[in-house]
Amino acid sequence: MFRIKDWPVADRPREKLLRAGPAALGDTELLALILRTGHSSPRTSALDLARQLLARFGSLRVLAAATVVELCTVPGIGPAKAAELLAVGELARRLAATPLHPGERFTTSGEVFAHFHERLRDHRKEVFLTLLLDSKNRLLREVRVSEGSLNASIVHPREVFAPVVRESAAAVLLVHNHPSGDPTPSREDLELTGRLREAGELMGVRVLDHVIIGRGCYVSLADRGLMG
Repeated sequence: MFRIKDWPVADRPREKLLRAGPAALGDTELLALILRTGHSSPRTSALDLARQLLARFGSLRVLAAATVVELCTVPGIGPAKAAELLAVGELARRLAATPLHPGERFTTSGEVFAHFHERLRDHRKEVFLTLLLDSKNRLLREVRVSEGSLNASIVHPREVFAPVVRESAAAVLLVHNHPSGDPTPSREDLELTGRLREAGELMGVRVLDHVIIGRGCYVSLADRGLMG
């Protein structure tokens, strides 16, 4: 088996990218460029290692959502290469997210989904976020409230409203993901939303919506008339 440097120059991934651009490379070739070198065995190239990774995980999306432990089950992948792969995956998610800046206004639940879908869709645990807004529904800041189990995030009203008080926010948007990919609200989701709405009313803070992110889809409790 030949190493990449033994290939004709025109067929090497790096030279091919420089000549024709990154779009000319397939997934395996792009992944090989990130890996740079293969297993310690001289019989295994970075392309061979890239093929093994894609065969093991099935797609780039699943690969990007893998854990360090899972990546290291592939021969030739150690903690250093696993860290590089995870860093590239996180960069891709951040690039895909719709930019959101303090001072911007929310007008639809779809805007919330567009911003958080890529960030949250592949999380294996529930992540609960709040968006703190001013009196004109302009963003003050985003707060990560909790990260829970595979099926639930543990959220207490004081954890939600402590930053609201510090920032003097007038309203909040609630956002969390369902690792199953199905954004259908659970009984716990509805009960939690009700508790947070009641706490907000006591504090004079509007809880505008609770957006649940799934895989390629979402549910807005406000859009469904479930915010009371």
